[in-house]
Amino acid sequence: MSRLDVRQETVHALAALLSDKERQRASRFVFDRERRRFTVARARLRQLLSARLGMRPDSVEFVYGTRGKPALAPSCAAADLRFNVSHSDDVAVYAFSHGREIGIDIESVRAIHNAEDIAARFFSHHENEAYLALDQRDRPLGFFNCWTRKEAFVKALGDGLYHPLDCFDVSLSPGAPAKILRVRNTPGENCGWMLQSFVPGPGLVGALVVRKLPHESAEQIEVQSVPCC
Repeated sequence: MSRLDVRQETVHALAALLSDKERQRASRFVFDRERRRFTVARARLRQLLSARLGMRPDSVEFVYGTRGKPALAPSCAAADLRFNVSHSDDVAVYAFSHGREIGIDIESVRAIHNAEDIAARFFSHHENEAYLALDQRDRPLGFFNCWTRKEAFVKALGDGLYHPLDCFDVSLSPGAPAKILRVRNTPGENCGWMLQSFVPGPGLVGALVVRKLPHESAEQIEVQSVPCC
């Protein structure tokens, strides 16, 4: 986890770690706040990857999938390291795995005036029923439990929101275990993926999805808060 609200001199120092394309991308943000957040988040990712790869942060190279998911370029991929990133406001989280795809997402829990319309559109039928059955005070957390879990899963798949969101179910009730309940016609426990929820900070909720190894359980997923450079 990393905070993105850093001093301006730190932003300038971190910008030096970015590639020319990343600096060009940062310059296209209209608002300075979003430009700073992108710069810090991407530079921190480079620092975290460099520590795992044993190379300089500015030497890390990326390639992008058809849906835009970043991965290490072949020149950096000897360790078969996979990663994913998410941020909400001034908090960024990073996930790493060797040899298997991974997805992560965080959101700030808040009331949304059109949450029921969004749930009806993007949640599966089962998830929407579970959401509407919640007590009104539990709905903001239930909504973002569902959203982060679905987002983390489709990010692990590499499809993002292009993936049909109604073809799988996740649990969402506050206090209930985080689970993938169904993927198309396959029960969640046999789908080949593991899901874990976590709380990255006050008012935030997060989810992590990683491809499952034989005889592995979700409880074995390690979620740590690692000081970031």
